[in-house]
Amino acid sequence: MSGHGQGETGADAIWTTLTEEGVDVVFGYPGGAIMPTYDALSRHSTHHVLCRHEQNAAHMADGYARASGRVGVAIATSGPGATNLVTGIATAMLDSSPIVCITGQVPSSLIGSDAFQETDITGVTLPITKHNYLVTKAEEIAPTIREAFEVARSGRPGPVVVDITKDAQLGHAPRTEPGPRREARRPARPLTDADLDAAAAMIDRAERPLLFCGQGIVKAEASEALTALVERADLPVACTLLGLGGFPATHPRNLGMMGMHGEAWVNEAVQRADLIVALGMRFDDRVTGNLATYARGARKIHVELDPAEIDKNVRVDLPLVGDVRAVLERLVPRVAPAKRAAWNDTLGALRADAEAHDVLRIPDEGRLLGAHVIGDLYALTGGDALVVSDVGQHQMWEAQYYKHDRPRSLLTSGGLGTMGFALPAAMGARFARPDDEIWVVVGDGGFQMSAPELSTCRQEGLKVNIAIINNGFLGMVRQWQELFYERRYVATPMMGPDFVKLAEAHGLAGRRVERRDAIPDAVAFARQSEGTVVIDFRVQAEDFVYPMVPAGNDLADMIRRPRGGAIQGGESRS
Repeated sequence: MSGHGQGETGADAIWTTLTEEGVDVVFGYPGGAIMPTYDALSRHSTHHVLCRHEQNAAHMADGYARASGRVGVAIATSGPGATNLVTGIATAMLDSSPIVCITGQVPSSLIGSDAFQETDITGVTLPITKHNYLVTKAEEIAPTIREAFEVARSGRPGPVVVDITKDAQLGHAPRTEPGPRREARRPARPLTDADLDAAAAMIDRAERPLLFCGQGIVKAEASEALTALVERADLPVACTLLGLGGFPATHPRNLGMMGMHGEAWVNEAVQRADLIVALGMRFDDRVTGNLATYARGARKIHVELDPAEIDKNVRVDLPLVGDVRAVLERLVPRVAPAKRAAWNDTLGALRADAEAHDVLRIPDEGRLLGAHVIGDLYALTGGDALVVSDVGQHQMWEAQYYKHDRPRSLLTSGGLGTMGFALPAAMGARFARPDDEIWVVVGDGGFQMSAPELSTCRQEGLKVNIAIINNGFLGMVRQWQELFYERRYVATPMMGPDFVKLAEAHGLAGRRVERRDAIPDAVAFARQSEGTVVIDFRVQAEDFVYPMVPAGNDLADMIRRPRGGAIQGGESRS
C-alpha cells in the first residue's frame, strides 16, 4: 500500500474491493489511462489474464459468469480499449450475464476536451448496460464498485460499466468497510396466493399443456423445481436455446428445442397446445415466428422475474412476476397429480415422424457433416462436457445433437448472436470450472475472429478442446443465400489458414479430420493432451440446418430435410 499516510490510492482501492467481492481473476489489456491500476496490481494477488483483444476480455468475463453464476470482471483503458469492450457488453446484456467492466478514463480536468484516447464510454454503453458510472474521485471508487457488483448480480443480471478517471486512480482516500447489501428490488406486481391458485387451475384443466424452459431456469437454479412440476402433472417441456440444460435432455418429457431451428415436433406441439407455461424466457422472435399466428389456441402463463418482459412480445393470460424457482416451489403443491397419456402419445408420434428426416439415421457414404461431428462428440464424451458454441450453423447442430442434462453445460451467445464468442468465453469458463472437460464448437468464420487468443491459451497454460466445423463458408449466411437469394454466394466463401499449422505456430497441437471414421481418434487425442488442442473438421460445404422457419413465417411453416436425409448441395468440401 501507499506510504503517504492518507489511506490507499484509488488504484489500490480497485483491487482491494474486487478481492472483497470474491474476485480472483480478471481479464484485460493495459493502456495509458488505466496504468495506475495495473501498476497497483503488483501489490495485490488477483490473477490477471492478458487477452489479445478487449472484446475477448469481455467475452472471457461473460463465459466466467455463465459457467459459475458469479460476476465476471473485464478491465481496459480509455478510448479504443473501452470501445473494444462494447460488443462483449452488448452480448452480456442481451443474455442477462452479470459482468463488471472497469475502464480507465482521461483525467477529470480533460473530460470533454477530446483529449488523447478520450471517449464518453458511459454515454456509448448507456443502452447496453444495466447501469454505468463515471468516477472522478478516489473516495468514490470502493463504494461504486461494490454497488456495481450488486447491480450486476441482483434481479435480472446484466453488465455494469465503471469508468474511472486517471486522477481518481492516483488520488488517495481513507479505506471504508463494506456496508450492508442493498435489498434487491421487488417486483412491481407482488405474487399472490390467488395468482398461484389460478395458475394451478389452468394447468389442471389443460388437455394439451406445454412448459417452456428458458434461461431463467438456469439462472435461478430452478431445475429441481421444474422437474418436480413435470413429474407431478406429466407435462412435456420445450426449451429455448439458452434454456438447454435447464431440464435434462434425456428426460422422457423433454421434447427438445423450439423455434427457428428447433425440432419440428416441438414447433408443431406449440401450435397444437391449449396451454403454455413460459418459465424464465422472453418470447424472442427466434422462438415465436409470426406473432399473429403464434400458438393461437393456447392460453398463456408467463413466469418471469423482469416485469418489463410481461406482454412485451406475446400477450399472456396470467403473469406470475417473481423468481422462477420461488414461483415453482409455491406452485407445485397446488397442481393436481395427473397423467396425460393421450397428449404425450400424440407428441411421441409427431417426434417419430420428424425423426425420419434425421441425417444421422442414414449412412454417411464418406461424407463428413457438421451433425456427424456433434453427434459423435456427444457420444464420445458421454454428454458430460461443458460445450461453448459460437454462432451459426454449428451452433444449431450443437443444440440439436449434443444432449445437455446439466445446467450451465452449454454456453452460447443467444440474443446478440456474436461470432467470435466461443473461444474466449470457454477460456473464461475454464477459470470458473477448472475440473470440467471443455469443448469449443466454432465455425471457421467465428474462429478467425478470436484465433489470436490461442496465444493466451498457451501463455496461461489453459486446456480447452477446439472443434472447428470448417466448411469454407459463412455457413448460415450461405444457407440463406441458397434459400432466398438464388445461390448468389456474395461475400460468404471464406479462405482460412491451415488451422493445424496455426495451432502449432501458437505452440499448441492440431489435427485435421476429413472422414467420419477419423473422429474418435481425433477426439481421444484432444482429450488426452495436456494443453489446448485444435481439430479442423473439414465438413461438407453446402449443408443445411434443418428444420428452418424462415424469418417472419408461421412457426409451423418449416423447411424440412427431405425424407431419407438428402443433403442440400452436392459437393463435398475440397
